[in-house]
Amino acid sequence: MTASGPGETATHTPGGTAERVAGLEHRRERAVAPGGPRRRGEFSARERIDRLLDKDSFAETGLFVRARPAGHDARRPYGDGVVTGYGTVDGRPVCVFAQDSTVFGGSMGEAFGEKTVALMELALKTGCPVIGLNDSGGARIQEGVAALALYAELVRRNVKASGVIPQISVVLGPCAGGAAYSPAITDFTVMVDGASHMFVTGPDVIETVTGERTTAEELGGARTSNTVNGNAHFLAADEEDALDTVRDLLSYLPANNLERPPEYAPGHAPAGAGLDGIVPDRLGEAYDMRDILHAVVDDGELLPVQELFAPNIICALARIEGRSVGVVANQPLHAAGVLDIDASEKAARFVRFCDAFGIPLLTFADVPGYLSGVRQEQAGIIRRGAKLLYAYAEATVPKVTVVVRKAYGGGYAVMGSKHLGADVNLAWPTARIAVMGAEGAVGVLHRRELAASDDPEALRARLLAAYEHTHGTPYLAAERGYVDAVIAPRETREQVCRALRALRGKRAPMPERRHGNIPL
Repeated sequence: MTASGPGETATHTPGGTAERVAGLEHRRERAVAPGGPRRRGEFSARERIDRLLDKDSFAETGLFVRARPAGHDARRPYGDGVVTGYGTVDGRPVCVFAQDSTVFGGSMGEAFGEKTVALMELALKTGCPVIGLNDSGGARIQEGVAALALYAELVRRNVKASGVIPQISVVLGPCAGGAAYSPAITDFTVMVDGASHMFVTGPDVIETVTGERTTAEELGGARTSNTVNGNAHFLAADEEDALDTVRDLLSYLPANNLERPPEYAPGHAPAGAGLDGIVPDRLGEAYDMRDILHAVVDDGELLPVQELFAPNIICALARIEGRSVGVVANQPLHAAGVLDIDASEKAARFVRFCDAFGIPLLTFADVPGYLSGVRQEQAGIIRRGAKLLYAYAEATVPKVTVVVRKAYGGGYAVMGSKHLGADVNLAWPTARIAVMGAEGAVGVLHRRELAASDDPEALRARLLAAYEHTHGTPYLAAERGYVDAVIAPRETREQVCRALRALRGKRAPMPERRHGNIPL
């Protein structure tokens, strides 16, 4: 029996069992052999899978799949440039594919696409996460429309799996052209600093068409994707760090939308006494919201999502009493925690992910409102800011909110208010829940009095003090039941734990419909 390689025709020579087994082993050797040279220092597709999964857990599918003959090009390597299969991470099943840049540059051909689609279907049938290790130049040009068709088929499976099983994309090299759209639909994207690039059109084509000169790094490098356009969620230092990030991320997630996230022994309860003095007395003075979060969640551990994009809002996965929670919090260190377009879209997507997979939402509010300005208005802050309103109102998972300091105007409403369906709302005594801050309110309400006053500064000071005494507190909201309890900051973890325990059996039936129409 002779095994065929690229450019050869397979022949089958009859023989006994031993001969046939030897032929199988020979084919396997040919199938896993590198298709060409690698980039310096990178791992092969199979090495990446081995580093991601538990030791010896990987079972490969489609090892002997080969491309159909295409004209004069008779190269038909086994696997067709993608390694697919299933295994475990921390003992939990996952499906994984890894694009092989040594075979046709990792480009997607018909057989390549069919293997990936088949793996997606397997993940859906078995209800386990799917992880894509992307390293591709895009569609395989020599296979024409067949390659394009499989990109569309893959995206259709991404959409079918959305909200059903977690989908994680890891970009370990180029991810160009049609290859970039599948990661965009998945739940999380991890990129490697200095090695990953993701864009629809490369620098050379852009220069030819528009005359603009740019680099792959500037156009769609890992830092650009993590800080400027928000296409990525995690920035890894190297491939090992990227794969470790995936393993860490999976530890917070359920296998699918019908299962609960994994539960662990309750973590260490941080000391909360220091929270009583964490909010500055001066309203305009900043502090780090992460100090509050670290004092509330188990072991003080957070897994930030899109940490470098829209830093005025924090989105993170954490645990409370060993159970996963999704944390959304304004960050006063950046633009006073204001909600702008990027922050709204970042948080809205995170809220919807948590809701899809049964992860309770824990919100910490210190927000001056939505950002005003010509640029924001012209860029569509009404439509795009409404995404966060929609996401919170749509979410049916347990929702617990803590108002720390400012909660003004539309910012109060959107950040997990009772009126959008939050279940338990707590406030610190430092909270100020009002239409606007004292300075703005006094200027609007008492403009004429101030203009006519002989001593406008003294009058302004008295009016500010009166407004702060009445509206600069959480007690009006508490009187109306919009806040369930005003608590000392040091009590926050205890109260959050109690609320989440009480909400574990929450049921929230929704009206029958195909789906809502979020303002995209």
